[in-house]
Amino acid sequence: MKIVVIGGTGLIGSKVVALLRQDGHEVVAAAPNTGVDTITGEGLAEVLAGANVVVDVANSPSFADDAVMAFFTTSGRNILSAEAKAGVSHHVALSIVGTDRVPDSGYLRAKLVQEDLIKASGIPYSIVRSTQFFEFLDGIANASMQDGEIRVSPAHVQPIASDDVAARVAEVAAGAPMNSTTELAGPERVSLDVLIRRYLEGKGDTRTVAADVRARYFGAVLDDKSLTPGDHPHLGTTSFDAWFRRSAAH
Repeated sequence: MKIVVIGGTGLIGSKVVALLRQDGHEVVAAAPNTGVDTITGEGLAEVLAGANVVVDVANSPSFADDAVMAFFTTSGRNILSAEAKAGVSHHVALSIVGTDRVPDSGYLRAKLVQEDLIKASGIPYSIVRSTQFFEFLDGIANASMQDGEIRVSPAHVQPIASDDVAARVAEVAAGAPMNSTTELAGPERVSLDVLIRRYLEGKGDTRTVAADVRARYFGAVLDDKSLTPGDHPHLGTTSFDAWFRRSAAH
């Protein structure tokens, strides 16, 4: 089976490509650095020729509200249009838990538009909504600096290792279209401020972490349901401690 992974050279995409190749599929990593640009459409028709499945794990280079909306709208439309012409029979997209519950976040609003484009396309699809990756904790901490300390919400999160995300996306891509959305989360639920504190302490980072219920997470004030999955999500197996030990060893 020919599977094209849009964003196939990034954090998740490269892992998905490797897993699917191990399973014997013909896999193509499509990204600007391989000659495929989903914003201009360059290379899309060529790379999708003969493809059975397209996996979209591409991400916007900017998190600014207007830029991220333009990226996911334009990229989504171009990919889906090219898939329809190529006769692709399964579109798999990686999205985020909470896209429909956090309207104050410009990033999550854009991901919801991306999901709606997929559902309206007529192409059989599977949407995998994942919680936040452990690999993003550094970025979350740095983006939350305010007046010399890190101010983050004490709302619950259920983060996951990127390896577990890639494994689930690859599994879905190799299966039949679900024509629905599935949720994916890590094995442990924890307050965001506690998680950031554990992460920084493990690194020997002495910055102060303060819990602030008014702190914004990429534009949004959170509660315990904002970024946590609903009932019966698919759970990754990698705990924070196991992930941290492994990442610290590299």
